[in-house]
Order: sequence, then structure tokens, then C-alpha cells
Amino acid sequence: MSGPALEPALIERRFSPERMAPYVVATGGDLERAIALYAWNADLSAVLSTTIGHVEVLLRNAVHENLTAWSADRFGQPLWYLDPGGFLHARAAHDIRDARRRARRGSRAETAGRVVAELNLGFWRYLLANHYDGTLWRQTLHLAFPGQPRRRLIHDAAAVLHLCRNRLAHHEPIFNRPVSDIHTTAIALADWICPTSRAWIERHCHTVERLEQRPAWPA
Repeated sequence: MSGPALEPALIERRFSPERMAPYVVATGGDLERAIALYAWNADLSAVLSTTIGHVEVLLRNAVHENLTAWSADRFGQPLWYLDPGGFLHARAAHDIRDARRRARRGSRAETAGRVVAELNLGFWRYLLANHYDGTLWRQTLHLAFPGQPRRRLIHDAAAVLHLCRNRLAHHEPIFNRPVSDIHTTAIALADWICPTSRAWIERHCHTVERLEQRPAWPA
């Protein structure tokens, strides 16, 4: 069964002229091409978001595993997020309190896995920031990244993915961003943690394929 005929002006109104404006500009004012670009942008966003999501899970689990072993060995407390050594800054402590509260929603029992799952990519990014260089990084976190000894490069890669993920979450345009470079950064970060996991993520990533399907518009 065929659907209703495409009415570009109606589509623009329904999705809002403000949202469609970058696509209209990019296609030289051709509304039909702008809508095609908008649809392709959504597909590209979906596949890139999937790849970033895989890398985020890999990152948080690697850091969680590392901090769990270190905290248990040094403080006799595997729940590192309880901060038995007093290393966490106020921002991290606040994020953890919120994550623990969300982990207990619906009268669920709090578990480390649930708490970790509630901590967003920004949290893990900031654990790799300069203010932890002399403490968590030097004492233990460097071991979670056997493929990259330089903390700043790891932090900067996580920052790129964090900013991109926020943009994707708000359905902002990604066609005018360096998607190929972002994809490369995601794969590199995964490789620094675990080459085997990187190979799996890369095998299931369709970002490069979608980039090659970019619709044409006037230069």
C-alpha cells in the first residue's frame, strides 16, 4: 500500500523550519533534497550512536573493573564508588549519589552493575581528566588502557565522543560534523582498551557505509 504523496512544505512545517534550516542551506534551498538529507542524517546519527554506545559500555566496564580491583586491594572495599580513599571530587560524588538513587528506583536492590549503568559518558570522561592525573590515573586507571599510556589522549577521545553523543541525543545535525574523524576516534578508544572488542565493534559498525550513501546536493 502506497502512502500519501510527499509534500515538502508540510514536512518542513511539521519538523519546523528552524530544524530544517541547516539542511535547506546545505542543499542550496532545494526543499526536497533538504528532506532527503534530513532523512540520511537520521540514519547516520543512528549508526554512529550505536558505535559510540558500544564504546561507552566498553569504557565504563573497563574503568569499573579496574577501580573495583584496586579499591578492594587497597581499602578492602570493592565498591569504589563509595570512595573509601576520598579521591573523588564533588562533581563525581554528586553524580554517584544520583546514580545510586536511580539504581534503586522501583524498590530494586542496589547493585554495582546498576549504579555503573546509571553513570553517563560525561562521568567516565571526567574521571580521565587532569585533576585525577596524580591520583586515580597514576595509581590504577592507566592499567585499564594498555594500548595508550597518555591520559590526555584518552580523555580527549572520550570528550569527542561525549560531545557528539550529546548532539545526537538532541537530534541535532551531524552531516556537517567530521563524522569520519569521530568514528576513527571511537574505534581508537576501543582499541586502547581491548583490541578484540575493538574488532567486534568495528565489524558491527555501519558508519562508513552510511557516509558513502550521502545524498548529493549543489556544491
